[in-house]
Amino acid sequence: MNDVTFYFQVHQPFRLRAYRFFDIGHRDDYFDDAENERIARRVASKCYLPMNDLLLRAIEEHGTAFRCSFSISGTALDQFEAWSPETIDSFRALAATGCVEFLAETSQHSLAALFDEEEFSAQIEAQAARIERLFGRRPTTFRNTELVVDNRIARLAEQAGFQGILGEGADHLLGWRSPHAVYRPEGCERIKTLLRSYRLSDDIAFRFSNRAWEHWPLRAETFSAWLQDAIAGLEDQVVGLFMDYETFGEHQWEDTGIFAFMKALPAALLGAGNLRFATPSEVFERHDPIGRIDIPHPVSWADAERDLTAWLGNHMQRSANEALWDIGRDLRGLASRCGDREQTRDAEALLAKWRKLTTSDHLYYMCTKFFSDGDVHKYFSPYATPHDAFIAFMNVVDDLARRVEGLRASLQAPAADTSSAIVELMPRESTRAKSAEVLPCGEGKVEA
Repeated sequence: MNDVTFYFQVHQPFRLRAYRFFDIGHRDDYFDDAENERIARRVASKCYLPMNDLLLRAIEEHGTAFRCSFSISGTALDQFEAWSPETIDSFRALAATGCVEFLAETSQHSLAALFDEEEFSAQIEAQAARIERLFGRRPTTFRNTELVVDNRIARLAEQAGFQGILGEGADHLLGWRSPHAVYRPEGCERIKTLLRSYRLSDDIAFRFSNRAWEHWPLRAETFSAWLQDAIAGLEDQVVGLFMDYETFGEHQWEDTGIFAFMKALPAALLGAGNLRFATPSEVFERHDPIGRIDIPHPVSWADAERDLTAWLGNHMQRSANEALWDIGRDLRGLASRCGDREQTRDAEALLAKWRKLTTSDHLYYMCTKFFSDGDVHKYFSPYATPHDAFIAFMNVVDDLARRVEGLRASLQAPAADTSSAIVELMPRESTRAKSAEVLPCGEGKVEA
């Protein structure tokens, strides 16, 4: 019997308001709560609530034969608790069926695994504990932000006690091997990895509503036949169908037929005879690795390159990222030395704001790619240009750095104690200098 694993990523970032140069040092309300609330409520009504109801009905119709999994970022959970508590209730109803697995990830949907192992560990522990509180079971499967994984990240997940980790079935990673099998990352002893079948996943997530696509309109029976063709003549295969949950109703609107397709799909797959639904933890329990897979460099599920260039592909992104993580390390060090309640409260408030800035979307908005990947980036961005995203972000970082310096002064820490170059540089001139590095005289703009 072959396993089909549906995994859905649920995420909403805390988008920044239009934070300008003259706000630095005067305002610390960095996030556009009105816009974030509007979007959270809209996506809940168009996607989360109707799709959760559809999946609940599928479980009622097919019993334990239908199964799926989710990862919900901590930033999304924060917004649901604040503005759409009925969405939390609907996910709890799914959890109560015993047919839905909730995975762990970084609480802030961050790239902490790449830059700060201490922060990475703190975020995944906080998120795992929160998932257990909300849904009644501690996660045993880990999904890193944007499916970013390499050998080192897999070892960190193994050290954190996870049974398995999800990854992208990228062609340059697999070579001649199939994505429809369980592997063990190089250097790991226990953890297993389940890979995304990106062609089949993207047929639903990206191509479904494309009227120029030769297979439009896609029917559940057709998709079921494709799955069977992908594993023809083989047994004990695994097909990982991983996608953003916002695919349903938000990216692919209801009038495309996406809900009708998903309503019909469970019966079509189960009727094939050689396919069954399985959660990631069930896959890891049933399947031994067929071999080791070497992932020396980070692989993600983003863009055609399946690498990190969606977030770190230009000078703006790398400059902003460096500034952010330098501040975080310095801030955590200061927070550990707070001696009274007021200082502790101030440090915790700064850490909470900083952690929201680690959400990978802020760097994603600065991407300057062209063609189809560029169109996807522009679709998700609230900014007119990548440079606008960079300026807004760096203005916030500048203000935050000044507040960290204020905390240092309140602790009477000598300047020699600082280990962060960015905090030494951050007052006003440094942010402007970083902007100048990206836009040398004569260019005028960053092309989107």
